[in-house]
Amino acid sequence: MLFVNYPKCSTCRKAKNWLDEHDIEYESRHIIDDNPSADELRQWWNASDLPLKRFFNTSGMKYRELKLKDKLPDMSEDDQLDLLATDGMLVKRPILIGDNTVLVGFKVKEWEEKLL
Repeated sequence: MLFVNYPKCSTCRKAKNWLDEHDIEYESRHIIDDNPSADELRQWWNASDLPLKRFFNTSGMKYRELKLKDKLPDMSEDDQLDLLATDGMLVKRPILIGDNTVLVGFKVKEWEEKLL
């Protein structure tokens, strides 16, 4: 599994600890040093069955600075994916990608249902 995260994020640290406690193997990827490309994000989004907005870090400073709450509804999906690919701080984290699973954000109940 691929665990895309920001190590300074407390939610990402909780998710990492949860994975370790449950002996789930993963490859860790720093979202700032190695931001997902638009193509990767498109693949994950398509595999997730989630609305594209769930991939945005809506509580982040960058999201608010860019006033994306008002801009996203008028943007095409391609433009949104391209924007996400420009800055890892715009992307909701952590993201856990497996063969048949894409989890965005860390919700214990959801992760237990999908992974255990």
